[in-house]
Amino acid sequence: MPSEQFRMETLEALRSSRKGQLVYCRHWDPGEEFLEGYRAPPELSPYSGWVLERLLSRSPKEDPLVPCSAAEEGSPQVASLTNTFSPTSLLLSRPLSTEAPSNAQDCEKWRDLETNQEIVTAPPPSKCVEVEGLIRLHEESQRLKGKEELRKRLEHQQQVAKAASEEASEQLKRFEELKEVKQHQEYQDLRQLIENSSKETQGQQEKLKEEHQQRAKLLNRKLREAEQQRQRQEELERLRKEESQERLRRLYSIQEEVLQINQQIGVHHRHKDLPGIDLSAYSNRGNQICGEASRLVRTASERGFPAPVDMASAEQILLEMQGLIASMQEEIGLAMEEKRKHEEEVAAAAAAAAAAEERQKELQKQEFAKTQDPNPAKLVRGKSLEAGLQVKAAEKTLQWYQQLQKECQQCVASFSGLADSQDSQVKKIRMDLQKAATIPVSQISTRAGSQVKEIFDKINNFLSGKSVQSGGRNITVTQHPQGLEFAYFKLAEKFVKQGEEEVASHHEAAFPIAVVASGVWELHPKVGDLILAHLHKKCPYAVPFYPALKEGTPLEEYQRMLGYQVIDSKVEPQDNFLKRMSGMIRLYAAILQLRWPYGSSQGSHPHGLNHAWRWLAQMLNMEPLADVTATLLFDFLEVCGNALMRQYQVQFWKMMLLIREEYFPRIEAITSTGEMGSFMRFKQFLEKCLQRKEIPLPKGFLPPSFWKL
Repeated sequence: MPSEQFRMETLEALRSSRKGQLVYCRHWDPGEEFLEGYRAPPELSPYSGWVLERLLSRSPKEDPLVPCSAAEEGSPQVASLTNTFSPTSLLLSRPLSTEAPSNAQDCEKWRDLETNQEIVTAPPPSKCVEVEGLIRLHEESQRLKGKEELRKRLEHQQQVAKAASEEASEQLKRFEELKEVKQHQEYQDLRQLIENSSKETQGQQEKLKEEHQQRAKLLNRKLREAEQQRQRQEELERLRKEESQERLRRLYSIQEEVLQINQQIGVHHRHKDLPGIDLSAYSNRGNQICGEASRLVRTASERGFPAPVDMASAEQILLEMQGLIASMQEEIGLAMEEKRKHEEEVAAAAAAAAAAEERQKELQKQEFAKTQDPNPAKLVRGKSLEAGLQVKAAEKTLQWYQQLQKECQQCVASFSGLADSQDSQVKKIRMDLQKAATIPVSQISTRAGSQVKEIFDKINNFLSGKSVQSGGRNITVTQHPQGLEFAYFKLAEKFVKQGEEEVASHHEAAFPIAVVASGVWELHPKVGDLILAHLHKKCPYAVPFYPALKEGTPLEEYQRMLGYQVIDSKVEPQDNFLKRMSGMIRLYAAILQLRWPYGSSQGSHPHGLNHAWRWLAQMLNMEPLADVTATLLFDFLEVCGNALMRQYQVQFWKMMLLIREEYFPRIEAITSTGEMGSFMRFKQFLEKCLQRKEIPLPKGFLPPSFWKL
């Protein structure tokens, strides 16, 4: 069929065309990206501008594709060929490359392409194609301009990169230099740090060395303190043992005294001259008390050493035993009085013998008076003393002494109903009051201030009417109307007795006893007056007063007036007499300078140092007694001299010089060879004090630390 033949020719023509010769991939599947290019507005080839520029710059004569003859003749064939090879037809007849000929190689290829271009007859291009070709030519020129700008920009970027690289290199050098400087600085800092650390370490070592030395000193001091503490503990232990041993000895002496009293009770119980009285009750009670004392001693021995409670019980047992024998002796005295009245008629028959005996006693009295007469005109060792000093106390002193003795007698008369009562209940009250007043005084010691304060409080409470414990019972002075006066008298008597016995044996005991006595004296002045009365009666040298021998005074009575103890017409030895006088004078000297530390600080001392000065001046205004004056002056100055020195200063040293210059010769003149011991001791003491210009504190003086114990 003609249509099928025509179709085949068409197909053959299409196959022989350029597009027909293109090879297509049957399996190629165009995607959305590919189709986007077809949907976009039409664009010219990047080579279109260049091609058009080349084609437009050529003339038809120069075109090798057009024959010259045809051009000259201007035949229609030439025009057809020209149209055929126009830029538009070329752009349509062959595909445009995607890149412009950027170098000579590309231009050469393009020329070859133009030379070998086959002359193909194509239909005349349309206006749209020409416009598209121009557009593509414009786009190609713009692309080439952009490429040139891109090249310049790349060159600029390379220059910028090069400059940046050089700057980075310089910065790297600066950084390395800075790093090197920093490392050097760090090295210097590290070196300085090491040096500082070394110095600090050296300083710490020095500090540690100093601390070590300080610790060594502290340790040595602690060791010394520990050693001192150990020594103090040993000393305290030694003192405790000594005190315990002393208490044990005292306990044994109390037991011995109780046994001796019991033996006296037994002797009186077997008294054949008094058949009318029965003393078996006293004997039975004495045996019971001895059993209690033995049991107490046995218990204390098993425990090792007696406790203070044991000593208090022993003192109570002794007091009870003494009260028992006093009651028995009182009863025996009454019986003896009745017997004496019965035997008065018998005594008249022995008057002649008694007269002879009286004459003998008178002779003895005269002998003793010669030895005790303090008359300064007395011859001693062939020398006579010049007159000038008193032989008796001043009148004012004697009046004071007599007033005190009168007050003491009035006190005794005020409680005579209590003292003389034979009622058993009253006797029991009397014994309880005596124990409550005297036992605490016996318990005063130099061990601790707290114990002394406790004893003082107990005595003060008792005298103030408060109830106190004694012997397991509550006792008050209000149990009897005359109880307070009786307690005053017994307490004062006990203080003086402690000086006579305890202080005479242990001189350091004077101070705790004296401070309690001073405190009681300050709160209860009546006790102080009674203490002085008892002291003057037992030791007249404390006034000072030398009793004179009066006509008709028995020798034994005169000896008692001088302070001697006379038992069964036997006078005590001189050593015992001086020892007792020394103890009482020491107690009196301690009372004169001590005050109770817990009392009122505003008031004055009830019997202070002005009385000490008066006593010393009065003693030096009186003629000395052999052995007595030197002993008492030494004891008084040893105890009270330091206080007088601080109080009177220059006047005191004037008096000491007076003693050495004026009084020593008088004492030495009346002192025999066998009695020089007390005088030499006093003389050496005074010489040493004058040489040092100081009188030391007495042994046993209570320091402030005593009251902290």
